[in-house]
Amino acid sequence: MHHAPGTPARPPRLPRVLRPLLALALTAAGLAALPVTPAGAGDGGSAALAANPYERGPAPTTASIEATRGPFAIAQTTVPASSVSGFRGGTIYYPTSTAEGTFGAVAVAPGFTARQSAVSWLGPRLASQGFVVVTIDTLSVYDQPASRGTQLLAALDYLTNTSAVRTRIDRNRLAVMGHSMGGGGSLSAANTRPALQAAIPLTGWHTTKNWSSVRVPTLVIGAENDSVAPVSSHSEPFYTSLPATLDKAYLELNAAGHSAPTAPNVTVAKYSISWLKRFVDDDTRYEQFLCPAPRGTAIEEYRDTCPHS
Repeated sequence: MHHAPGTPARPPRLPRVLRPLLALALTAAGLAALPVTPAGAGDGGSAALAANPYERGPAPTTASIEATRGPFAIAQTTVPASSVSGFRGGTIYYPTSTAEGTFGAVAVAPGFTARQSAVSWLGPRLASQGFVVVTIDTLSVYDQPASRGTQLLAALDYLTNTSAVRTRIDRNRLAVMGHSMGGGGSLSAANTRPALQAAIPLTGWHTTKNWSSVRVPTLVIGAENDSVAPVSSHSEPFYTSLPATLDKAYLELNAAGHSAPTAPNVTVAKYSISWLKRFVDDDTRYEQFLCPAPRGTAIEEYRDTCPHS
C-alpha cells in the first residue's frame, strides 16, 4: 500500500466480523474507554474520543448530508478509455487534501444505453464528503448487469492499483453503486466480491432476483412509479432476498420514476452518503440518519435491519 507523502501508514483493517470481538476484548481489558485520537479528528476535537481511525470530516448534521457539497475541497481527472482495460474509462473525483489520511473509494456505473454523464452528479457530491469516486463508462452501452458488475470491480482495481490517486485510497474500504442495469451490476459485484464494504443499487434492474449469498451491507433504492424496473419485481425482491442477518435497507422514493437517481436528488444523496460513511468508514456518527428508519414526504417506504452491527 502506497501512502501520500507525509501521510502516516495506518494499521490494517480488521474484517467486519472480527470487530465486535475486538470491542469485547477491549472492554474486558478496561481499554475501551481510553481516548484515541483518530486520523480524522480534524473537526475541532469532537472526534477525539472516537476509537475509529477511518472517520473523515466534521460531525455530520442533516444540513451537511443534504448539502450540494461536503466539507472537502475536490478535484477531478479524466480516465481515457485507451488507458484502462476491463471498463471504458471514466472520471475520478477526489478530495485534494490528504491531511486526514486515506479515503474509501466508490465506483459508480450507469444503466442500459447510458453513459457516465447519467451518474456524474454523484461524483462531486460523494467525493466532497470524503471519498474517492470513479464514475465509469461501460465497454458497451448495451452491457447487461453481470458485465457491469465485472466492470465496476475492474474500475476499483484500477483505482487502487494503478490510478494517479491510488495513494489516497485505502484498498480495504471499497464500495459499488449504479443506476438501473448498473444497479443490478452493483449487486453482481457485491456477490462476486464479499470483501466490499457497501453496495447501493439505484432503481436497479436485474433478471436475477435472489441475492441470498450477498454478504456486503446493501442499501436498495427503488422508486414508487418506476415502470422500467418496477419495485415489485426488482428492488423489493432484491431487498427481501438479501440475508435477514445482513446490514441492509430498502428506501422507496415517493412518487418518483426510474430516472430519479440520474439527476441531483437530495434523498438519494443523503442516504447514500450516510450508508457509505457508516459501512465504508465504520463511522457510527452517521447511524443517526439510518436508525431509526427515516421518514418524510420524499420517502414512500423504508425498511431496515436496525440496529446495524
